[in-house]
Amino acid sequence: MAIAERPPPTEAVTPRLSLWRLVWPARVPGRFRRTARVPWIPIAIIVVIVIMAVFAPLLAPYSPIDQTLRDKLLPPAWMAGGSDKYFLGTDAFGRDILSRLIYGARVSLLVALLALTAGGGVGLAVGIVAGYVGGAVDSILMRLVDAAFTFPAILFALLLAVTMGQGFGTLVIAISLLLWASFARVIRGEVLSLRQRDFVALARVRGCSALRIMVTHILPNVLNTFMVLVTLNIGVVIIAEATLSFLGAGIPPPTPTWGLMISEGRGRIAEAWWVALIPGIAITLMVLSVNLFGDWMRDRLDPRLRQL
Repeated sequence: MAIAERPPPTEAVTPRLSLWRLVWPARVPGRFRRTARVPWIPIAIIVVIVIMAVFAPLLAPYSPIDQTLRDKLLPPAWMAGGSDKYFLGTDAFGRDILSRLIYGARVSLLVALLALTAGGGVGLAVGIVAGYVGGAVDSILMRLVDAAFTFPAILFALLLAVTMGQGFGTLVIAISLLLWASFARVIRGEVLSLRQRDFVALARVRGCSALRIMVTHILPNVLNTFMVLVTLNIGVVIIAEATLSFLGAGIPPPTPTWGLMISEGRGRIAEAWWVALIPGIAITLMVLSVNLFGDWMRDRLDPRLRQL
């Protein structure tokens, strides 16, 4: 009997380790996989800005509207000529940039909260009614949505500001009227698929009214989509508020807003860049963080992407 020859022993190959594998392993244990994918840095930035907005009177070192002309256009503390009293410098009226930045976060987030509540609520209601009722009602509501999309958004907001005057309420109304159409179109698409489901047909067989079906059966099933739309549109609202304030159609001075701070510093960008650049960086960080958080929320709430 021939004895099978053993293959020559092979040297064990040691896998190469890379810094990236140490930071982000290829295989993450199941109980840590979802935690590892959480966008912690965007969430931390959002939490910091929210804390700034809520506790602005406690965190701001100075009043955001008090003027000190002898300290005007001081650079940030780490630059030559800067003062330890004003960490981010001062503007042309001697107002503390850090204090105005903190109070500006309060205005921007409050505008976003109210505008998304009003505009998103109207769009949610219109989308549910149009998608479930259908027919002539759907056609009329969708033509209104198409009309809202065709009208120039910024021009409409400027006309509204000229007609009603500058103010917090005008700004919220203008942004709300710009948001409801996008919410209505997306929600309507979800409802068109939901009304064909078996649980809706069973509710009709049991004699439930259309209003009860929309409230108790359709609404809970579109709330996930609605929440994702809200998170994704927070950045849109903040940019819209900053744009209108920059154009002079937002909240009038001296109330600090990030857009107004950029508008006040645009004429001095060469000699005092910090007046316009610092609130611009704040807007960029907030919008980017909210968009990343919204993408994560979409992946978490979408059952088709939840298992990826």
